[in-house]
Amino acid sequence: MLELTDVRLQPHTPPMNAMLGGGEIHVVLGANRSGKTLLARCLAGLASCASGTVRLDGTDITRLDAGRRPVALVNQAFVNYPAWTVRDNLVSPLHARGVSRAERQHRAMQLARQLGLQALLHRYPHELSGGQQQRLAIGRALAKDARVLVMDEPLVNLDYKLRESLREELRGLLAETGAVVVYTTTDPGDAFSLASHVVLFAGHAIVQTGAPMDVYRHPVNFVAAALMSEPTVNRHQVRGEVWALRPEHVRLARPKDAPAREFGLRVEEVETNGAHTFVHGSVHEESWVVKLDGMAALPPGEQVPVYARERDILRFPNGAG
Repeated sequence: MLELTDVRLQPHTPPMNAMLGGGEIHVVLGANRSGKTLLARCLAGLASCASGTVRLDGTDITRLDAGRRPVALVNQAFVNYPAWTVRDNLVSPLHARGVSRAERQHRAMQLARQLGLQALLHRYPHELSGGQQQRLAIGRALAKDARVLVMDEPLVNLDYKLRESLREELRGLLAETGAVVVYTTTDPGDAFSLASHVVLFAGHAIVQTGAPMDVYRHPVNFVAAALMSEPTVNRHQVRGEVWALRPEHVRLARPKDAPAREFGLRVEEVETNGAHTFVHGSVHEESWVVKLDGMAALPPGEQVPVYARERDILRFPNGAG
C-alpha cells in the first residue's frame, strides 16, 4: 500500500491524500503541465515534494533518495543501455541485486517471454522498433522487483496501433507483479483500458478518484467530466449552471425513449475515421463536437438541430471547476 498524506507538489497547491493498493493499476489522468511528471518524480525520489508524507506499507519513505527507494520509474523516453543486448539489459538489474547467475538467466527469459522479446535477446536496442524498445524498458523496471512501479506516459511516443496492442498486454502483465502501479497519461482511453483505479489530476492536485466508470458517470465538476472524455465535453451555459455534454451523447435525431433537450448546432467541419463521424461546430458561440456512429454527411455552414437526453446532461453550479 502506497499512502500519500497531505502531500503538496508545490508550496501553494492543495494537499493530496490517497491510498494506492498493490496489484492494482492506478492511472493518473491529467492534461499536459498538470503536474503528473512531478508527481511521478516525487514518488520515485527524483524530486522533493513541497510537504507531506509518502509511506509504503506503513514505512515513511519521504526522505529516502531514489537509490534507496523500492520504486522503479519508466519514462516516455526509452532508457536502455545501447551497447548491451536485450538479454544483457534485462539481466543488469538482477545482477545489481546480487541474484545468482542461474536465476538471472531464468528471470530474464521469463520477462522476455512475457514481453514478446524472446526472439530478440541477441539484438541491440537500436535494432528494435519503438514498441520493442519500450517493452524492454518496462522489462528492466520489472526486473528490479520494485514494490512500486511508476510509469510516466510510457506509450505516448508510440503510434496508435502499437499503443492499442501494448495497452492490452500491459494490464495483465502489470497486475501480475503485485506491485503498486502508478501510470500517468493524458489519454482517457488508458484509464478505461488499464485502470482499476483512476486519479484525475489538475493544477498539481487531485480532482477526483475512483473506478473509471464511476468517475465517468459521476464527475464532481466540469474539469473531471472533461478529463474523462475524448473528444472533450461540450459546454453549455444556462442560468447559474454550466452543462457538460459528452460528444457521444449528442445525436441528430430526437430520442424516443426519454425526455431530451434540443440545441442548434452550426456545422463547421465533418471528419470521419470510418467507424465514427465527428461533427465540429458551435452552439451559442461555444465550440462543440458531436460523435456519431458510422459515416454521416452534414453540410458545413448550416445550422442543424441536435439532441441530448436529459439524463445524459451533466449539470454543475457556475464556478464548480
